[in-house]
Amino acid sequence: MLFTPGPTAVPPEVREAMAEPQPNSAVQPEFAERYDRLCRNLQQIYGTDHDVIVPGGEGILGLEAAIASLVAPGDRVLCIANGLYGEGFADFVDSYDGEAELVSADYDAGYDLDAIEAALADAEEADDPFKLATLVHCETPTGTLNDLSPVLDLLEEYDVLSVVDAVSSLGGTPVPTDRIDVCLGASQKCFSAPPGLTTAAVSDRAWAVMEEREPTSLYTNLLPWRDVSEGFPYTHLDANVAALAEAVSRLREEGIENVHDRHERAAERCRQRGRELGLSLYPDESRASPTVTGFHMPGDAQDVRQRVEADHDIVLATSLGDLADDIIRVGHMGYNADVEKVDRVMDAIADVIA
Repeated sequence: MLFTPGPTAVPPEVREAMAEPQPNSAVQPEFAERYDRLCRNLQQIYGTDHDVIVPGGEGILGLEAAIASLVAPGDRVLCIANGLYGEGFADFVDSYDGEAELVSADYDAGYDLDAIEAALADAEEADDPFKLATLVHCETPTGTLNDLSPVLDLLEEYDVLSVVDAVSSLGGTPVPTDRIDVCLGASQKCFSAPPGLTTAAVSDRAWAVMEEREPTSLYTNLLPWRDVSEGFPYTHLDANVAALAEAVSRLREEGIENVHDRHERAAERCRQRGRELGLSLYPDESRASPTVTGFHMPGDAQDVRQRVEADHDIVLATSLGDLADDIIRVGHMGYNADVEKVDRVMDAIADVIA
């Protein structure tokens, strides 16, 4: 049983939709109609009136394309981080010749609001303001869910565009999309569709900045997706679009509030079982995401993961980077946000660590 925090297990109905004969994205109107319907349905999942687009490419494409579309050489970007993906935004900014300023907090802590406000104030005082800021809603490698609202308050006060990686939270917990200029998701997390598609909700303000910027890239460029009435920028991934369309329909049928509640129940069950086993959360529960739980097992995470797979045929994940052998992650997101499945996973962990 696959129980990683992305790619997630894919429901049978979604696999079946992907296996059906697909219309040609370049010449058959049936595909354009499916794509338009998917984008409208995703607006309901995002909870926004912003335009939603679905470029072909895994979720990392969206993170890079947001930077490539908005950042011109010399533009200042405030990269707010308490994890690997937050720090990674700074690398994208550097690669497009922007000037990244990284404001970091410990991986098991929330954002450093005082440092963020100081950076914004200093930039304004120097008459060299930030063009945009980047944030991560859920840092998947540690299972940390960040409170975006106080940071968005500051960005609005200083009139700074916001780019948010919501890849592993969207569809599993509420995201304040209407306050975000570019809000990024992906097919393989809480949607439980196969990897291969990026989703992005884009504000009018962000579109205007992209048009002024006139990005030169084709693939790492969101702007050509604003209007696809005359055709797509490149051959779209027809089977992936069919799969995501079915996955999103499943969420809409369940009701997005019910989906969020299901994730909360699965997360609470996972953590309850963890407490019973004497396992420590990473981070603490007040910052833990409803889509993924990290248990702190210093030096043992890789061994536990391997034994759970070998003995119980359950695939978990460890963290990344320096924490790869210290945190084991249970991906109770999407199709796997299910209390009975969580119990099976925790039974396996209990057996291995006994």
